[in-house]
Amino acid sequence: MALILAVASPSIDLKAVTTVAGNTTLEHTTKNALRVLELLQVGDVPVARGAQAPLARPLETAQVMHGEDGLAGTDPFAPLVDGAHSTLVDLSATELIQKVTADTNGQVTLVATGPLTNVATYLNSNDPNIRKLDRIVLMGGAIGLGNWTPAAEFNIWVDPEAARIVFESGIPLTMIGLEVTHEAIVTPSDIEVWRELGAIGEFAAAMMDHFVGFHISEFGWPGAPLHDAVTIAHLIDPSLVRTQDMNVQIEVDSPLCRGRTVADELGVTGVASNAEVGLEIDRDRFVTLVTEHLSLLA
Repeated sequence: MALILAVASPSIDLKAVTTVAGNTTLEHTTKNALRVLELLQVGDVPVARGAQAPLARPLETAQVMHGEDGLAGTDPFAPLVDGAHSTLVDLSATELIQKVTADTNGQVTLVATGPLTNVATYLNSNDPNIRKLDRIVLMGGAIGLGNWTPAAEFNIWVDPEAARIVFESGIPLTMIGLEVTHEAIVTPSDIEVWRELGAIGEFAAAMMDHFVGFHISEFGWPGAPLHDAVTIAHLIDPSLVRTQDMNVQIEVDSPLCRGRTVADELGVTGVASNAEVGLEIDRDRFVTLVTEHLSLLA
């Protein structure tokens, strides 16, 4: 959904996509990225395989929630259209990000919707063009409770060492965490509207059918949080999300609190802020924005 919004929005210039193991394995996330871009008939966006495991830990996935292939409810491996195909390049994720920064005149925004392994590896690469990064916008973390453990959100929990590198990098950060995404609820009635919006809308609805059903049956929610797409929606319309600057530290040592984003919301530590942290989102305007952008692709 984040990719769909990025392609649909006239205000987003999508330069490249890198994949990472997280919700499922790298093999599946790479196939899924290529399949979505193929569906969107985008043939000029390079795709690079990224990290297949965290920096210092074995990979643990969220296939119980997203399905083995990461896109439960759809057929992610069947070709959808003839013609445009995205280019899977023979570069690492770091090499592709380096190429984008080198080739781009102006600033680059790096959006991360999975574990931060690729981002941390790039930041450690000593790229001379790293100054062209104006901001990293990431979906991950939480001020309060987590969603994978009581302490941690999944993306940060998977690779907390990478998250620590990113949050200590000095690059301006926007953290779109659970306080925001758990308000970005998509309901069954929203899905039915999308289903009438052509092939892209049908695909979006098929993805959300499983995810919404899972959250209704497992948690009794009225729908499901559309986590990753909030990063792109925030870039399209920054007024959707209310944010606050604060200091965020990443817990890597405690088995109980591994991956916790320790966010100093009240400023009690006196330590300078290193992140702009999302607090809340206008849910109705968010869903309207997603629907309108799906309509542009119909």
